[in-house]
Amino acid sequence: MRNVLVTGGSRGIGLAIVKRLSNAGYQVIAVARSESEVLTAAIKEAEANKAGPIHFRALDVKAIETFPNFLRDLRKELGPVYGLVNNAGIGTEGVLATMYESQISELLRVNVEAPIVLTKYLVRHMLSDGAGRIINMGSIIGSTGYNALSVYGATKAALEGFTRSLAREVGKMGITVNVVAPGFIATELTKGMDEAAMTKIAGRSALRRLAETDDIARMVEFLMGDGGRNITGTVMTVDAGNTA
Repeated sequence: MRNVLVTGGSRGIGLAIVKRLSNAGYQVIAVARSESEVLTAAIKEAEANKAGPIHFRALDVKAIETFPNFLRDLRKELGPVYGLVNNAGIGTEGVLATMYESQISELLRVNVEAPIVLTKYLVRHMLSDGAGRIINMGSIIGSTGYNALSVYGATKAALEGFTRSLAREVGKMGITVNVVAPGFIATELTKGMDEAAMTKIAGRSALRRLAETDDIARMVEFLMGDGGRNITGTVMTVDAGNTA
């Protein structure tokens, strides 16, 4: 049974990914600062349905210095990690001219530095194992832009550049690296938008609706499985045609 580590796995898109991969037979390690009630329920549901086991492990992605020991202990306990989903992220809004520098630093640390460093230490294991799948959670904002999300957009664009280059570094060892870029989805990151704004965005989409968290999870499952074996260094957009 292959192990997959999902950061930000306690809610929203991350939890949808955890549940989808568990149902597909993976052993999933859901990482977050604390275990949510919905994640606890998902763990119990996986046990009852005899799906792939779900484990919770506490980790604050801002505490980058803890990554090496965390991954070492995880490997000793559960074995090699085949897949990594860098899903944890924050979506702080703010007009750049008035945004606090502390907010800018936090966005860069959580959305860029943390996934890069976590990948650095985990990809070492994948290289020695001769296989692996890395999926970074991007956003259509990284390529389209959006008002008051300039720094957030910059972090997601950075992940795309990181993904394309890393895919070339590790491809010869059988490791794939891709971005899944959701459009606007009803999650914690969009809770500041009112219903009218979300309806307007849906109206601009080719399918006249918004994508859902499970749509993102299905794409992650595809890339993690045999269907994604020859897909690397690219961005898979799931936005109901918002950017079509």
